[in-house]
Amino acid sequence: MTAPRFEAVLFDCDGVLVDSEPIVNRVLLGMLQELDWVDTPLTREAIDHHFTGCTIRDVMTAWAAERGHALPADWMERFLERRNAALAAELLAVDGIHDTVAALHAGHQGRIACASGADRFKVEMQLRQVGLLRWFEGRVFSGHEMPASKPEPHVYLAAAAHLGVAPERCLVIEDSAVGARAGLAAGATVWGYCPQGHGRAFAGLPVQQVFSHMGALPGLLKA
Repeated sequence: MTAPRFEAVLFDCDGVLVDSEPIVNRVLLGMLQELDWVDTPLTREAIDHHFTGCTIRDVMTAWAAERGHALPADWMERFLERRNAALAAELLAVDGIHDTVAALHAGHQGRIACASGADRFKVEMQLRQVGLLRWFEGRVFSGHEMPASKPEPHVYLAAAAHLGVAPERCLVIEDSAVGARAGLAAGATVWGYCPQGHGRAFAGLPVQQVFSHMGALPGLLKA
């Protein structure tokens, strides 16, 4: 049997395993429009640009400070409630991911992990909802539990260490520049998932390969 190109595969969650970002960003846009201190028109494209791959708490805190306001004390709690309700009602897995995760789990002797910048509750809730959690049970890592989240490398380093694999022998699958920088900083090889196919999110980064459908990943690893 031919040895795998990589000893472990580390997946981001949002936008890679589950198609959550349009749902969360829609909720976020609505709640931002309710804030009196948001003084410029916001679009879904602007939300995608500012928040994809980043922690919402960090971005919101920075935005509030820039505008000389304090984020309302209950804003994050209300956001999380609305976010979770919308995800529970609408979330779907990324197309092709179920067969891909099963194949990679078998081909790498279980050495796959989910390394997300999101909070653990959200990550595990989403994976459970779309039927993916069984492949990642005990191998879910949250940036909220690290000294710093993405683009710092801690969450990927923690996942690699747990699997007993050197970061240099890990493949990271990411859909954002923030996440790609985290994987690269960890010393892993990064491939970019971009369903639109253009890969502009990774411009200027040494992302080795960009692909547009999750069903293609097992074949790419064998090539």
